[in-house]
Amino acid sequence: MRDDLDLVWKALADETRRSILDFLRQGPRTTTEIVERFSELTRFGVMKHLDVLRQAALVLTHEDGRRRINALNAAPIRMIYERWVSRYADYWAQTLVRIKEDAEKAARTTRAHSSNTHRRRKRKRRSVLSRAVAPVSSANK
Repeated sequence: MRDDLDLVWKALADETRRSILDFLRQGPRTTTEIVERFSELTRFGVMKHLDVLRQAALVLTHEDGRRRINALNAAPIRMIYERWVSRYADYWAQTLVRIKEDAEKAARTTRAHSSNTHRRRKRKRRSVLSRAVAPVSSANK
């Protein structure tokens, strides 16, 4: 059984087609405008890419006289998101929160340990210094 989204995946697999979709995100464009934007391709090459995008329902086209106006249809991309991404979003959000909390706890523990070590060293230095400069008793005078 063929998945309904296979054509969408196939269309999105090509970098040039993704670039055409990015261009159409700015608004509907005529086929001529798309051909001019992708000057490294022939008109025939652009039209083949547009056909693949139309078959996947990623591009909707209507005729205005002799011009063909192409517009982005984001619905199939949303369907991919809902099927393949959204069901995992909660899991990853919870995982990231747990990682953040663990990192913050480790940072607090490290700071507390570092602070205690610093205090112990400071006390030890004071103790050594106080013995070194202890006042001379009157018996030794």
